[in-house]
Amino acid sequence: MADGANRAPAWLRRTILVAAVTLAVLMVAATLAHDWLRREYLLPGPAATPVRIQVEPGASVRAVLTRLETQGVVHNARAVVWYLHLLGERPRMEAGTYEIPPHSSPEQIVTMFEEGKVLLEQLTVVEGSTLADFLELLAHEPDVTHTLAGKTPAEVMAALGHPGENGEGRFFPDTYRFAANTADAVILGVAYEKMSQELAAAWSARGSKLPFDSPAQALILASMVEKEAQLKTERRRIAGVFVARLRKGMRLQSDPTVIYGLGAKYDGQIHTRDLLTDTPYNTYTRAGLPPAPIALPGRESLMAAVQPDDTGELYFVASGLGDGAHHFSKTLQEHNSAVQDYLKRLRQQRAAVRAAAPAAAAPPPPATPAARPTHP
Repeated sequence: MADGANRAPAWLRRTILVAAVTLAVLMVAATLAHDWLRREYLLPGPAATPVRIQVEPGASVRAVLTRLETQGVVHNARAVVWYLHLLGERPRMEAGTYEIPPHSSPEQIVTMFEEGKVLLEQLTVVEGSTLADFLELLAHEPDVTHTLAGKTPAEVMAALGHPGENGEGRFFPDTYRFAANTADAVILGVAYEKMSQELAAAWSARGSKLPFDSPAQALILASMVEKEAQLKTERRRIAGVFVARLRKGMRLQSDPTVIYGLGAKYDGQIHTRDLLTDTPYNTYTRAGLPPAPIALPGRESLMAAVQPDDTGELYFVASGLGDGAHHFSKTLQEHNSAVQDYLKRLRQQRAAVRAAAPAAAAPPPPATPAARPTHP
């Protein structure tokens, strides 16, 4: 009697049993669903080749994954989104262009987005370029956001936080890698800081008894060396000639400075009138260094300017052999003889061109630094 009294009613036992079975079924279903969603998250994607995708600022994970499913990169975007919700994760989406490797799983793709592993573009600024060249290169780069379009160099420097500073020579020539849609001002800022670091490093390693006393002057000389030297092995030697002339109070008589001073008036050749036309950059008419750099010098030219060779040489002229080398001289007599040798080779080259193609006009010779007799 007591046992019967303590037993639950049949309907209650049936309710508990149904509830237990239902709960068990739900737990099994949830486990199976979880396992399925996890498999979808870890499952290698179907794409057999790399696929690029542009993630715009503010794009949602769902939208990007749906696009990837359309492109055949993931199997089931909705399942991936459900699994992320189940885990309570809200992945941070870094904007930019991504290249998804073949057969990447959704987990790997989401990790790429969170870590911002965007595909980097690259832009190369060659040594000896000018600031104008750099700005033009940026202006024609489709993966750059153009915030400085139409601005003058002076306005560019002001926009970068350096108002009143001459920007020529102040940006390091290098290969810069950047995410798509990076602003031109950002790239210029990196190049500016890079030149500041390189110049400081060179100046701290400078030799003794240089005829100038500031990093800014070293930068000017380095830019001249960059434009004069075609061979890296001659950079310190060319710098040594300029330094020796500065010490003696001789004019530097460097053709690249004349060309820079001519600007748009330069027609590809230096004429006698150009050497006689006074500009702040004409080192034939003015003594000392020009007022500012004439190009963007590289590391070797920076080091050459502060660690020049001391050979006693005061002159150099192109060899005319087509190898980019120069003939260096200690005396004016030797230099003038080397100039005559150069001119003789030049005439021979022109004659050979005319003989090979008599109907074609011989191309003008390239402008050659210090290719004419130089006077003390």
